[in-house]
Amino acid sequence: MSANTAAGTTGPAEPRHRSLPKVPFWAQIVAGLVLGALLGWLARSQDIGWLVTTLDKVGHLFVQLLKLAVGPLVFFAILVSITNLRKVNNAARLAGRTLLWFMIMSLIAVAIGIAIGLITNPGSGTDLTPKDGKLPEHSGSWIDFLTGIIPTDVITPFSELNVLQIVFMAAVAGIAVLQVGERAKPVLTLSEVVLELLQKALWWVIRLAPLGTIGLIGYAIASYGWNLIGKYATFTADVYVGCALVLFGVYPLLLATVAKVNPIQFFKGAWPAIELGFVSRSSVGTMPVTQKAAERLGVPKTYTSFAVPFGSTTKMDGCASIYPAIAAIFVAQIFDVHLGIQDYVLIAFVSVIGSAATAGLTGATIMLTLTLSTLGLPLEGVGLLLAIDPILDMMRTATNVAGQIVAPVIVAAREGILDREAYDAATASPVDDLSSASEPREKELSPAV
Repeated sequence: MSANTAAGTTGPAEPRHRSLPKVPFWAQIVAGLVLGALLGWLARSQDIGWLVTTLDKVGHLFVQLLKLAVGPLVFFAILVSITNLRKVNNAARLAGRTLLWFMIMSLIAVAIGIAIGLITNPGSGTDLTPKDGKLPEHSGSWIDFLTGIIPTDVITPFSELNVLQIVFMAAVAGIAVLQVGERAKPVLTLSEVVLELLQKALWWVIRLAPLGTIGLIGYAIASYGWNLIGKYATFTADVYVGCALVLFGVYPLLLATVAKVNPIQFFKGAWPAIELGFVSRSSVGTMPVTQKAAERLGVPKTYTSFAVPFGSTTKMDGCASIYPAIAAIFVAQIFDVHLGIQDYVLIAFVSVIGSAATAGLTGATIMLTLTLSTLGLPLEGVGLLLAIDPILDMMRTATNVAGQIVAPVIVAAREGILDREAYDAATASPVDDLSSASEPREKELSPAV
C-alpha cells in the first residue's frame, strides 16, 4: 500500500463536541427583566416575603459591588485621562469643544423636558397633596455645591462616595503629575496599572448584570406594584417620552447632521453600554463599557480616555436636564406654585451648570433638590418622587450613557480624528466581546484645518 493510499484512508469520524452557543448580553438582560418582573409580580400577588427579601438582597448586592469600585475608578480614570491629554495635539481645544457640546446637548434636553411638562401638566389629576411630601435626607444648594467640591480630608470622599470631591482631587493630582514631568512617571505608571486592575474587576461585576436585573426589577415591582406607577402615570410617561425623544430623536439627528455619520451604526456599537446603563442605573459603573463602545465607534483611545470619564461624572442629559425640568413642574403643580419664564430660564441654567452634582451615581435626588431650592420650591416635593425614582432612573441613566458617547463621536468627527471605517464597521456585540476587543487603530490627533 502506497503512502498516498494510506494517507487517503479515513477511519471512523471523530465525534465533535459542540459548545453551547453564547447568549448575547442584550438577551441576558432582557431575560433578566422578564424573569425579574415575573418574580416580583409573584412575590407581591402571593405575598411571599422571603422572595421579596431575596430579590432585594440580589439587587442591593449588585449595586454595592458597582459602588465598591466607583471611588477609586473615578479617581484613577480622571487622573490618567488628564495626563493622557499630553499626547493630544491641541488638547485644550479638544477639551473645550467637548465641554461645549456637553452644554449644547444639555440645553436641548432641558428644553424638551420643559416643553413636555408644560404640555402634559404631570402634577394635575393625581391624588397627591403637599402632605404626602417629606424632606429628603440629603439636599443640595449652590453653597453646598460650591463649597462641597473641596474635601476636608482625602479619606472621607471615598468612604462617603462623594464623587465630585473625588473628581477634584483626581484633577489636582493629574495636573500635578503633568507639572512634575518625568520624575512623576512611576506615579503615572502605577495609576495606569491600578486603573486597568479596577476595570478588569468591574468587568466581572458587569457580567453579573443579568442577575442584578432580576433583583432590581423584581424588588421594585414586589415593593411598589403597578398601582404606584398608575398614580404617577403622567409623570412617568413624561420622563420616559422625554428621554426617548433625546435618545432616539435628538442624538440621531445630531449624528446625521453634525457628525455626518449613520445613526443606526451608532446604536449598533453603543447598545451594550446603553442597556447596561439602563440596568445598573450608574453612569460611572458603566464607564468601562462606555469607553470601549466609543473606541469601537472610531473615537481614538487617547481622546476617549479623557472624554468618557469626564462625561460619566458631568454629562447627564437624563438625570440633570430632562428629569429636573419635568419634576420641577410636577412639584410646582402639587404645591400650587406658579412658575414664570424666569423660572424656566433658571431650570435651564441649573441643568447646564449644576449637572456635575449628579456625579454618575444611581438617582438624581441631589440635582432635584438643587433645582427646587434655586426655584424656591418646597423640598418636600422630593419626597413625592422617591418611591418612583428607581423606575425612572433606568431610562434616565440609559440616556446619560448614550449622550456620553454621542458627544465624543461628534467632536471627533468635526475635528477630523474619527476613524470612519471603524465607525461603519461597528456591530452590536455582547459585553464579553467588548471586554476582550482588540484596541482600535489610533489616528494622529490633529484637528482638520
